[in-house]
Amino acid sequence: MPILASDSETLFRLMKEVYPLAYSHFWVDKGDWYVYSQYSKENILKELSVENAAYYFVLYNDEIIGNFRFVWDEKLAGLSEEKQVKLHRIYLHQKTQGKGIGKKLLSWLEEKAKQKGYKIIWLDTMDEQPQAFEFYKKMGYTYHSHTFLPFDLLHKEVRKMSQVFKKLDKITH
Repeated sequence: MPILASDSETLFRLMKEVYPLAYSHFWVDKGDWYVYSQYSKENILKELSVENAAYYFVLYNDEIIGNFRFVWDEKLAGLSEEKQVKLHRIYLHQKTQGKGIGKKLLSWLEEKAKQKGYKIIWLDTMDEQPQAFEFYKKMGYTYHSHTFLPFDLLHKEVRKMSQVFKKLDKITH
């Protein structure tokens, strides 16, 4: 379900619950700064205004359980110049993890990307979340490089982000 400007409060409330469950231990302030900055109405409106981006709520049994955002034509430095899409956000409520929802979302994005002629999907994944890293590996993603998050309130030892990518095969009918 696409996120609209009028949904900013719903998205904020969702992430105030979902984000700390997975990441509070990485932050000096339990992740409050991150949620309040990234999911402020102002930042949500800014992210919704990006023309080549798509932002969705994830529904499961008619309940909003996460969000999913990707940006067409955002390139990963040092990767070939083929058409690329960046998976920018994928957050799912802990209570729904292990139900195949992440796999369905990635498969859906892969199909959509192939239909549009895109060759690569890439994303940043936190090294300190090994289950996420393993999930992407199982889904066919390969390590490319890494970066470090610049957030002062984030504990230094968890700032490393691996940049992983997947080359998409041609559509087979």
